[in-house]
Amino acid sequence: MSTLIPGNGGTASSTLLALSSDSLSQAQQQLLIETSVQRILRRVGAFTANDPRASQIAGETLQEVAREQSIPLPLSVALPLQNRVVALLTGYGFLDPLLPPQRTDLQEIILDSAGRVWLRRKQGLHFERHELSVNVEEAWRVVDAILGPQSKALNEAVPSVDARLPPTKDNPGGGRFKFLHPVITGGLYPAFNLRLFEQQAPTPAQLVEQWGMTSWEVMNLLGQAVTRKLRIMIGGGTATGKTTFLSALGAYIAPTERIIKIEDPAEIYLAQPHVQTLEARVLPPGSKVPDYTVTDGVNDAMRLAPDRLIVGEVRTGHAALALFRAQMSDHPGLSTFHAESPEAASFRLSLIMFADEGVRMEAAKALLAQAVDVYVQLHFDAQGKRRVAGVWQIEPELRAGNPEFTPVCQGARVVGAFTRQRAHEGGGA
Repeated sequence: MSTLIPGNGGTASSTLLALSSDSLSQAQQQLLIETSVQRILRRVGAFTANDPRASQIAGETLQEVAREQSIPLPLSVALPLQNRVVALLTGYGFLDPLLPPQRTDLQEIILDSAGRVWLRRKQGLHFERHELSVNVEEAWRVVDAILGPQSKALNEAVPSVDARLPPTKDNPGGGRFKFLHPVITGGLYPAFNLRLFEQQAPTPAQLVEQWGMTSWEVMNLLGQAVTRKLRIMIGGGTATGKTTFLSALGAYIAPTERIIKIEDPAEIYLAQPHVQTLEARVLPPGSKVPDYTVTDGVNDAMRLAPDRLIVGEVRTGHAALALFRAQMSDHPGLSTFHAESPEAASFRLSLIMFADEGVRMEAAKALLAQAVDVYVQLHFDAQGKRRVAGVWQIEPELRAGNPEFTPVCQGARVVGAFTRQRAHEGGGA
């Protein structure tokens, strides 16, 4: 028995394919895909997204190549191969089946320098190996498809590139890439890490009820802190959910506020109507245009009439000093920082301000105490789940040369209250 594979154009392909339950080997599938893609590129060129010809031409070319190679092409394999060829010609190739709407459960995707694909699920602690075969040519095509529209390139002169996964209707959150050239990894493949962002602004209810990051008692207290315009810093290790937690706290910001969001890269998702994003930009070597840094963004934000500042992550002493100066001028803010405890955050912030700006360590700690009211610590618990480890009020005066952290929440329990007042509050807390 035989059948036809219809294309998107509504006509049936002219070549008959035998139905078979036998599957093709990975090598045979890869040969069919690669040869078909190369032939289509020579004959037709690349397609734009959603080109109605792509599916039909891919199906016809696959059949043509299969005949030439004497490879039987069962329907159970032909349609998935056709989709992969179309993805390579119009989209992101092997990445497409891993992105929304096909997959909505992933947080990170890695292609390592040996060509292996690794996945980390949302709320997952470890990466899992994915049984996906990717060859070098396909990997480079995907890199070029992502970087080309952003006027970027990965090569020996620029072996490390940051880029964005653009938002789409099916993936409104987009994502961020870090690409590495084989010249610095020692492998055969271009390597990358893709961090996928949430499809919509995470809500406090998701954090409490769905993910169990904390209790409603703690979340409501932090929500009150946001409403009171206390200045909050969220600390945690890699992948502990700092950005997600900050985005959820953003739900407590009044819709009437003008929010200036400074990030590197942009990944915080807020639902408020009046949000202006400033995104850091690092230009390749040789460019005469200066970089645009988080520090520049904070300084520019001061001239944009903000009701509230949000800094995605403080990574340098320059950015920390600019943020603290802004928050000491009565601009409420939310920010994140990479640290495993409030004491570690205090020491590291002081250290980078000393290294980058020459601010003496004790003066840097005094800046922290004056500029930040609340510190929230995130961590992984013994089961590898993201949790709020604690919440502290930072007292405005140093004690023995160090910031004083007063516990307000321990784990999911509230054990104190915020007593720091903002000038605009007028009355008591």
